[in-house]
Amino acid sequence: MKRPRIEVDLPELDRLLDEACQAPLSETDSAKIKNALHTLAGVLTAQRSSEKTREVVSAAEALLPKSQSESAGGHGRAAASAFEGARKVAVAHPELKHKDRCPDCGSGNVYHQKEPKPLVRIVGQAPLQATVYELERLRCGACGQIFVAPEPEGVGPEKFDETAGAMIAQLKYASGVPFARIEQLEKRLGIPLPASTQWEVVEEVAELAKPAGEELIRQAAGGEVLHNDDTGMRVLKLERPPGDERTGVFTSGVVSVGQGRRVALYFTGREHAGENLAQVLRHRAAGLAAPLQMCDALSRNTPKLGEGVNILVGNCLAHGRRQFVEVAGSFPTECRRVLETLGVVYANDAEARRDLLSPADRLLFHQQRSGPLLEGMRKWFEEQFARRKVEENSGLGKAMQYFLRHWKGLTVFLREPGAPLDNNLCERALKRAVLHRKNALFYRTLHGAEVGDLFMSLVHTCELNGVNSFHYLVALQRNAAALAASPADWMPWNYPKI
Repeated sequence: MKRPRIEVDLPELDRLLDEACQAPLSETDSAKIKNALHTLAGVLTAQRSSEKTREVVSAAEALLPKSQSESAGGHGRAAASAFEGARKVAVAHPELKHKDRCPDCGSGNVYHQKEPKPLVRIVGQAPLQATVYELERLRCGACGQIFVAPEPEGVGPEKFDETAGAMIAQLKYASGVPFARIEQLEKRLGIPLPASTQWEVVEEVAELAKPAGEELIRQAAGGEVLHNDDTGMRVLKLERPPGDERTGVFTSGVVSVGQGRRVALYFTGREHAGENLAQVLRHRAAGLAAPLQMCDALSRNTPKLGEGVNILVGNCLAHGRRQFVEVAGSFPTECRRVLETLGVVYANDAEARRDLLSPADRLLFHQQRSGPLLEGMRKWFEEQFARRKVEENSGLGKAMQYFLRHWKGLTVFLREPGAPLDNNLCERALKRAVLHRKNALFYRTLHGAEVGDLFMSLVHTCELNGVNSFHYLVALQRNAAALAASPADWMPWNYPKI
């Protein structure tokens, strides 16, 4: 309950306490002391930053063994093999060669080792660097003709090469650094790079990369599992259709999984996540089996499809779990039972991934191990209501009703092979849009939002498939003609690494 704001200072509280020792407090004085105590309790109570069962319920109640994933980590240093983007320099021994006589013992020969000894050195530099070529000029003293030295080999005709555009896009749309901050950073390092210039560069890159974005939509439409959700966004100059009663603006995320690949798509505008998913599914090839959609239970996440188009809908188990996390402070015993049950279900899923079970084997595994647990939990919910042990309008009652109301969608992984437990894959993808909103605050126009959506789609798809997104954006620019001719050959998972 939100308490009213009351102005009170420490001397007044001391006076009220002194008066309480002599006579009962008035209702007004009692309210002041009560609000002060509640405020103090709110300040002293530690805020929970995790939804793990161990954090939600007290350690005395949880009785959960510490999992291996929660154990102490390693030494914190990255191995040399982790520096995949580093420049590799081979250093030969200055004195010894392969099969030379050993200088220590004198009786054996030395041989090349398969693995060299790594030595990592890291240097700092500006995200975008500039080179000024000072071309010598000579002028004839008689005729006045001026002769200029030719440009060095490899210097392109453009002021900004492909790597510059790729880096600006990485900073702005992948790392959430606004143009103004990039401008300030580069200025401190002696490289003038106005925000307006940065926009012109990434806008040009986006035009070249647009065929890849359109192809990503076609590839995503053929996925076996489609995750979707949305988050709020601001677009300052957004023209709405006449009579449009909507006031919200959203960035929708769609993550498609299928054929061993993952595709991430972002759409910003007035449309909800379900409407954007419907637009994606219009590109789905005829004859494919009905895909599975994973989302939370909001109605706006479900697409309205045409006649004859089918889709299986599953609901996010993490959202159902969160209903109990939010009321665990008021109902610790009941919520502990639910959270521990769901914890076993997630542990079963982790075991299935670890054992590399096929979708059919994973389904059978969950039916045998997770099905009885969830069925027992469902019966317990119904029993609590039947015996009137839980008030339907209480926080716990509403959490239980959410589960019962969406039971079919929340347990879809017990009926469909390959169905995920939750929508966390899309939730993580939307963090990229949230980061942009947090740092840049808004898009100025819908066109700017479309550029941002394109780069986020390309970058996050690269990340999901283990591809270097910087190299990919550079390759798209350097092969723009080939990309336009055959976009399907220039997806992150199959583009030529030239």
